Amino acid sequence: MGRGAPCYIRREGDSLKVTVIVAVHNGEYHMGRAIRSLLEQSMSKKDYEILVVNDGSTDNTLRVLNSFGDWIRVINLDQHVGLPAACNIGLREAHSRFVVRVDADDYVHEDLLKVEYLFLAMNPAYDAVACDYVVVNEREEVGGRVNSNEHPIACGVMFRLDALVKIGLYDEQFLLHEDLDLRIRFLQKHTLKRIELPLYRYRKHAANMTNDQRKLSYYTELLEQKHGELAKCVSAPA
Repeated sequence: MGRGAPCYIRREGDSLKVTVIVAVHNGEYHMGRAIRSLLEQSMSKKDYEILVVNDGSTDNTLRVLNSFGDWIRVINLDQHVGLPAACNIGLREAHSRFVVRVDADDYVHEDLLKVEYLFLAMNPAYDAVACDYVVVNEREEVGGRVNSNEHPIACGVMFRLDALVKIGLYDEQFLLHEDLDLRIRFLQKHTLKRIELPLYRYRKHAANMTNDQRKLSYYTELLEQKHGELAKCVSAPA
């Protein structure tokens, strides 16, 4: 998308279908790639918004975000509150029926929003839809496709916002595994369908939070304390 192209300015009365929530803390290196992939969606720009929650970043993240001007909506937090709290702020500020998270260091296929929105809009019996994902490295070399039922991730899953509100959004004590805790609670009351299309790009790199084994073990134990045997029915990303 050219920098000189006029951006879509949302007007009062416009009806949003989807809000994409991106929570970021010190994500200057990958943030631009994530946002560009969201701006290149095949869904009409007037039907979705990109809502970025800048979680107290101290690097050049804000400069990167400002470079996108009115293409995105940004909430700047003065202090770092953590991923689940930042996501909850975004969810409470969403202006649509459907929401989907995208991590600041990942990127997506151009049809992600259109495909998942159409599925939920045409299948009211389901409350969420997930796609498969492709693991990529720092150079965006493909490492393999992953079944999102077998190895679920937090992102690339579109939810009906009212269903998330009913279960209480993210539990903010889970600074890791916040997605698995949410998934366990969600599936106890709501339905999720997997679409066998690899529409999400999950980037593996040295700074991934899941690489911190000490922290990972702590939150895995916390998940098991909260959910018992149900915690063993979900697994971390591949």
